[in-house]
Amino acid sequence: MEIREYVNFNEEEIFQLYTEVGWTAYTENMPALEQGFKNSLLVLAAYEVDELLGIIRVVGDGFTIVFVQDILVFPRHQRKGVGTALLKAVLDRYPEVRQIELTTDDTPKTVAFYKSLGFSAFSETGCCGFVRR
Repeated sequence: MEIREYVNFNEEEIFQLYTEVGWTAYTENMPALEQGFKNSLLVLAAYEVDELLGIIRVVGDGFTIVFVQDILVFPRHQRKGVGTALLKAVLDRYPEVRQIELTTDDTPKTVAFYKSLGFSAFSETGCCGFVRR
């Protein structure tokens, strides 16, 4: 597996990835998703030869905050270390950033995954989060 920057938005493979993981709210407006990719701080992709396995997309300033906006792995490649490799690549890229944040589904599986990589729930750090949709 190779982790590299995802610089050329391939609508077909991104549509397929988001659809297969069930994030279809994003695929309803592919031009907006493409702009989101283009305006991200960093997008990394995991590849096996030329096959896309998954992506991680982060936003922020890269100095005081990085927010993991998207981390998606094709279902057939999940539980094989792809998500871990992508997240570690981001953590390695921004070792001095004060806050690396993300929001995710509140399931035992996702909580365990992020805790295994050193993340804490906002409530464990004296913080809370808000969202407006």
